[in-house]
Amino acid sequence: MHRVLVLGAGKIGRMITHLLISTGDYELLVADASAAALERIDEREGLLTQTIDAENSEQLAAAMKNVDSVISALSFYYNPRVAKIALEIGVNYFDLTEDVATTRAVATSAEKAAPGQVFMPQCGLAPGFISIVAHHLCHPFDELDSVRMRVGALSKFPTGQLKYNLTWSTDGLINEYCNPCEAIHDGKQIEVLALEGLEHFSLDGIRYEAFNTSGGLGTLCQTLSGKVRELNYKTIRYMGHRDLAVLLVRELDLGQRRAVFKDILEHALPITFQDVVVTFCTVTGWQNGQFVQITDARKIYHQRMHDENWSAIQITTAAGVCAVLDLFVNGKLPTRGFLRQEMVDFEAFMENRFGCLFDSDITSGPTGAKSPLAAFST
Repeated sequence: MHRVLVLGAGKIGRMITHLLISTGDYELLVADASAAALERIDEREGLLTQTIDAENSEQLAAAMKNVDSVISALSFYYNPRVAKIALEIGVNYFDLTEDVATTRAVATSAEKAAPGQVFMPQCGLAPGFISIVAHHLCHPFDELDSVRMRVGALSKFPTGQLKYNLTWSTDGLINEYCNPCEAIHDGKQIEVLALEGLEHFSLDGIRYEAFNTSGGLGTLCQTLSGKVRELNYKTIRYMGHRDLAVLLVRELDLGQRRAVFKDILEHALPITFQDVVVTFCTVTGWQNGQFVQITDARKIYHQRMHDENWSAIQITTAAGVCAVLDLFVNGKLPTRGFLRQEMVDFEAFMENRFGCLFDSDITSGPTGAKSPLAAFST
């Protein structure tokens, strides 16, 4: 049985734990600095909890000594330390980071990976699933022109001027809104400003806006370098959100006072577990001499399991990392070094017992299929 250390017992860590332990195929140790957070983890056979300070390297190393893989569901700034210790101990490493500098640090650790040891960051929704989708859509083309990736985690019942509720990591949200964004423009890799590139579009009868945010491309700039004219990633929000974000980040200068920004957001915006994740990916290029567009669009909603409402962002982020771990354990991924999300076969991902939680392709019309989440509801 594969032994996994899950670092972080917050919203995403609990969902990861729930999905993995429900299969009966994994032994889990869940660690967090908060004893109260660990108390929310259901006691089940094959599941242990432990209080660990992620700032303490000795505690991290001790926890990793008896596991095969570690999943970091911590804030991104802990992950370089976790990856370095994973390298020293010899365990596999997976994380959910969107932070570009953190991913580069993990890649550095991966250069010294032992045979059979992998390092796979960015395993959530975006980057993560959206990178797998985008790369899959590129396959049918003889020559690529553009790859456009759009993702949003939105309140199902938006209120207030921002039309936004906290659904995941506040640190990650601030990172996305404040850090430079990678892109390819006219065939050249460039950096663009977050919150710029505003566009409007309709999907499934609803009007949305989208704008540049950092980290969502994952490693696709490197993978598609020299192969595509335009590559970009934007975050989806309800109409009007972006202008107010600019007011906060730039005009009030909260992008330079991130601790203050975080405090304001967490005290002013309530968390919601009634949300919807929207993914919209479009690739254009040439097939058999014709200029063609292919689109993949999905909406994943919150679900209720075991008398608890799990948000769509919890489900999709956790399903992403659980699916790639499951694929690795079952021999469907490379077995050494740094693994990019686009190395994952889309069909294998969607057929996986966790990956199928993304099976809500609205471009195909209604199917009447039973929710895949039912498999984890008993």
